[in-house]
Amino acid sequence: MCGLRKFNYPTKNPITTPHFGYISTNKPSAAAYISSFLFSLRSLLIQSAMADAHETDKNIEIWKIKKLIKALEAARGNGTSMISLIMPPRDQISRVTKMLGDEFGTASNIKSRVNRQSVLAAITSAQQRLKLYNKVPPNGLVLYTGTIVTDDGKEKKVTIDFEPFRPINASLYLCDNKFHTEALNELLESDDKFGFIVMDGNGTLFGTLSGNTREVLHKFSVDLPKKHGRGGQSALRFARLRMEKRHNYVRKTAELATQFYINPSTSQPNVSGLILAGSADFKTELSQSDMFDPRLQAKILNVVDVSYGGENGFNQAIELSSEILSNVKFIQEKRLIGKYFEEISQDTGKYVFGVDDTLKVLEMGAVETLIVWENLDVEDKLSLLEWFANEYKRFGCTLEFVTNKSQEGSQFCRGFGGIGGILRYQLDVRAFDELSDEGEVYDDSE
Repeated sequence: MCGLRKFNYPTKNPITTPHFGYISTNKPSAAAYISSFLFSLRSLLIQSAMADAHETDKNIEIWKIKKLIKALEAARGNGTSMISLIMPPRDQISRVTKMLGDEFGTASNIKSRVNRQSVLAAITSAQQRLKLYNKVPPNGLVLYTGTIVTDDGKEKKVTIDFEPFRPINASLYLCDNKFHTEALNELLESDDKFGFIVMDGNGTLFGTLSGNTREVLHKFSVDLPKKHGRGGQSALRFARLRMEKRHNYVRKTAELATQFYINPSTSQPNVSGLILAGSADFKTELSQSDMFDPRLQAKILNVVDVSYGGENGFNQAIELSSEILSNVKFIQEKRLIGKYFEEISQDTGKYVFGVDDTLKVLEMGAVETLIVWENLDVEDKLSLLEWFANEYKRFGCTLEFVTNKSQEGSQFCRGFGGIGGILRYQLDVRAFDELSDEGEVYDDSE
């Protein structure tokens, strides 16, 4: 199982600093020279990972929110001295400040002296923290403050404020003996954004869905000629014109899809998946067309038949795709770990598992995708997961948090310690260890 143990973090210089108790500064070995060479490539490898950086950063923010929610839900206080305050985007700091002033006056009438003082202190803390903001951040503001009771029975004042990683569509003010995290949980459930292309013989609609927020990005109409009933040369000419206009329609839709669903700064899709919908065979023609961006073709989750075009068709496509959309993360996780298991089953040498070996190979710059269980419980002075979240970019890799909810995820946690990686190139870690043994000084004091 993924148990609790201690470890040593990789150093910034793998050559001159003792690492894992066996690399010495006295005599550079062949392994040290290899490690130095690999380390020098890290800046180039970082550039190759830039396209995935935004997605990884989002996953890290999600993991941090999950960790925060777990801590907030476990906290308890005496009386009603714990304040949960959530302000959506475009809310006014002045409005909330006035509201807190009114609440301060009301709380002054609480009969219990201890509870009254705790509530007043929490309100004052919230007022002071809001003074640090000139306006509500673009994604809203979340504030938790109050006096909690620690495990050893002592009281401790805490204040946590942050801007969520995506807009939070909730407004909340509660005084209770616990912190309320329902809105944060909803934020996690709706972090993915999906693209919709609704295409029929009358026009195309481009939209996105993120959680419960539906947005129409663009729509345009088209006037396609109908099939002509005349015979002879007129029939051939009209058929040719009709096919030409149909081709131009598909091409325009494909070009606009790239414009709306590809991020120009990263050259990668800005949606987690694509749904193609329509009442005719245009959607199928688009999905199979050479004009449709292959980066978007890889993101197609479903092709659905709808009875309408435009916004009515958009709504129907959302309804018909609800089950698929709810399982996207689950499917992505299964694919990732499946790819990892495939490297192992084929014995490609492009894989690593276990804390020690993963950290060694990570420091070489050889890890392309670092995979860790989101609840991995390994720590020294700092949680290993926190260290990964803060330092992974330095090693030019992407970081993927996985759960143990799927069969593959459960096997990854139980069989491989909940930590491993897919490598950029073949590497025999055991041979590297044997090479590093020659002439090296061991430190068995650990």
